[in-house]
Amino acid sequence: MAPAATAPGSGATWAGRPRGVPAAVPAPGVPLSFLGASALGLVATGVAWFVVAGQAARDVTADPVVAAVHFGVLATLAMGLLGALHQFVPVITGRPLRSTVAGYASCALWIAASWMLPLGIGLSTPVVTGLGGAAAGIAVLVVGWNLGPALLVRGKGPAVTAMRWSLAGALITTYLGVAFVGDRQASWFALSARADLAMGVLGLFAWLGTAYVGVASKLWPMFMLAHLEARARSVRISVWLVPVGAVVLAAGLISASPVLAGGGAAVLAAGAIAHVVALGAHVRRRRRARDLHLVFVLTSAASLVAGMVLALAAAIIIAAHPRAGRDLVAAALALSGGWLLVALVGHAHKVVPFIAWSVLRARGVVTGPNGQALGFADLYSARWALVSYGSTTGAVAALSLGLATAVAPLTGLAGILLALTGVVVGANLALGPWRVARRSRVAAAAPGSLDPAPTR
Repeated sequence: MAPAATAPGSGATWAGRPRGVPAAVPAPGVPLSFLGASALGLVATGVAWFVVAGQAARDVTADPVVAAVHFGVLATLAMGLLGALHQFVPVITGRPLRSTVAGYASCALWIAASWMLPLGIGLSTPVVTGLGGAAAGIAVLVVGWNLGPALLVRGKGPAVTAMRWSLAGALITTYLGVAFVGDRQASWFALSARADLAMGVLGLFAWLGTAYVGVASKLWPMFMLAHLEARARSVRISVWLVPVGAVVLAAGLISASPVLAGGGAAVLAAGAIAHVVALGAHVRRRRRARDLHLVFVLTSAASLVAGMVLALAAAIIIAAHPRAGRDLVAAALALSGGWLLVALVGHAHKVVPFIAWSVLRARGVVTGPNGQALGFADLYSARWALVSYGSTTGAVAALSLGLATAVAPLTGLAGILLALTGVVVGANLALGPWRVARRSRVAAAAPGSLDPAPTR
């Protein structure tokens, strides 16, 4: 079905939209603002883990360590996946954002929240923490208002279902977090480690993981040239079981119910396995040769599977060995976050050039540095992309191993690699289009003209 046209005068229109780009596609600056902020957040995450490495070896629940976790989850993963939702919800549904201005506003609010919350926690500054919580609460409402009408569309398949679940998970996670922030200020209730872990499960799986499961079901066919049936069973199973399992597991953790927690963990694991099975089906049916993007997504899936194995090991030993079990839980969550981080970095090397290509073509840039038609691969350095793969996977491995074994130098190394990844990815994807625009021939094309997208 062809995307619905944007109504004249809609706040979601953007100046200079090339002919051939559907009206529902958002202004490039909206998703790129989120993705750029995500790269900066990754640098901050790396610095934070380097600083708290010694404390993490002694107590993974210490406030400075919690602050480092929040930088990773909020300023990096959530920021990047919110950018993906602002790009792909309109594209997949054919319905535009309600407002481009609201898109930029939600980005600014989330930047404030994702930096103020961890800084307030790490520096024991309640006012900053409270302001960060307020900004997060407002931001998620703006996101829901902006994306909500598009997500009401019917008949668009499991990807839209996943995005609905993800938005609900974002609301639940954010307002549970706001309640925890309030508790830090006024001691409304006893905040147990189980409740904190429950919020982590909701954030990583009911919100961010579900968003990635949905977005990946559209990106894998595009970037691998591997088209499964429209509603592949493994995709549908993962879209439902991942968020449902996460919610039930979180409820079991909060209520200290082994039955609920165990049942939720089993359902979540089944959803994660279905996600991996869906990836395997795409890989087997791909018509594109092996490339770095494929290596990224396979490594991402491996991190998810490794996290599941460590979580099972933690559940088995935590009663007899509480400290070792707690450290394994932390390592399992690091690997689960690595699942999303590796995927985010890998897909960014496809998505950002895809967006930038349209912007450059709209400005009349028709050739790449080699004098041939402008392609996506012209907009970043493959060599530096390979460096970012090494630093990302090295960081995830070092962080999970450092937390599992309570070895501070490994955690510190992970921090260095995370910061390096943020710098390399941000610079590579930002400078590539700038260099092309500076050096390439600019055609005197008619306004609104656009050549078909390249296949590379």
